[in-house]
Amino acid sequence: MESLEQIKSRAEAVVPWSKIDIIANPGPAHQPSLLLDNEHASAVALFLRDDPALRLDFCSNATGVDWLDRTVKKTVKVKKIVDGEEKEVDETTEEKIPGYLEAVYHLYSITLKHGPLIIRMRTTDRSDGARLPSLTPIWRSAEFQEREIFDLYGVRFEGHPDLRRILMWDEFVDHPMRKDYRDPDDYEYEPTPHDDVLERAKQHYTVRPQLDGAENITAQP
Repeated sequence: MESLEQIKSRAEAVVPWSKIDIIANPGPAHQPSLLLDNEHASAVALFLRDDPALRLDFCSNATGVDWLDRTVKKTVKVKKIVDGEEKEVDETTEEKIPGYLEAVYHLYSITLKHGPLIIRMRTTDRSDGARLPSLTPIWRSAEFQEREIFDLYGVRFEGHPDLRRILMWDEFVDHPMRKDYRDPDDYEYEPTPHDDVLERAKQHYTVRPQLDGAENITAQP
């Protein structure tokens, strides 16, 4: 398979005005990926699927990633006057990066037997209305997995044929894979409640003594 640089260059030539970045992976896998701009992501995905040299016809999996607001420290060289003499010194700066959500897709070619190529898209923020274009019309195997990302992370995929929860029930509030998600202290229904759930639930009850000295636990109003 071609290098990421070659794929990026050809995709940007085929899809005018598209913007594609190569994202390094510092983890053990060392698998860099292509970050697609949301406006042209569907067109670039179609190119990746149909290009004769790529034929990335199978999406093996799609996953979500939650990035919280974070501060990145950088060390830069600056010129300063030190003891009346201009010198180049190290200066640490901080860059605040707002949070966002990601959808990451692993692509293979069953026809040409190569891959994976990893592509990703990012939302503008982590709001409840965070949106990304659906790639299910390009790779049908992404349908259930985009539903899972929607359910657990809250990303709304525009153009998805059947976007609804797949793991949590319809009335469930929030998205349990977000990094700032907090478990409720008491679930409406849990068939086999665990000890930690029961301990948290006790915080919502008041202990009142009965006439015979026994304790009676009643719900707080």
